[in-house]
Amino acid sequence: MTPDKKIVDFIAYHHVLTLATTDSSGMPYCAACFYAYNKACNRLIFTSDDSTNHAQHMIANNHVACAITRETRVVGKVQGVQICGIAKRGDQADKLFYLRRFPYAVATQLNIWVVEPTFIKLTDNTLGFGKKLIWSNIE
Repeated sequence: MTPDKKIVDFIAYHHVLTLATTDSSGMPYCAACFYAYNKACNRLIFTSDDSTNHAQHMIANNHVACAITRETRVVGKVQGVQICGIAKRGDQADKLFYLRRFPYAVATQLNIWVVEPTFIKLTDNTLGFGKKLIWSNIE
């Protein structure tokens, strides 16, 4: 089951997510990451060095959350998604997909990660105040 087109279009349009992880004691941590969204397999692809806090957290606990928002002061234009999912190492196809979106990254060492969403909630006030669309892959 794929997410609603409005959810897919919103995620595909943007390119920065806030990634939330937790350490072994449950202490939360957030990091901003550039991402590429692969609509075909509903994956958010990003890069992170293994020495970062969030990468170390994902290695120990692959349950993550993400937020992507449209920055606005106009209440009627508020839009954003909250995502829960599983983080894992990306493969060569994910790396190539990421590089198509961010070709300048070819000059750096890339440690590719993906988030496979299990839950997505889009809040979209352009559809009506407080309008929410929810997608879940949890059975």
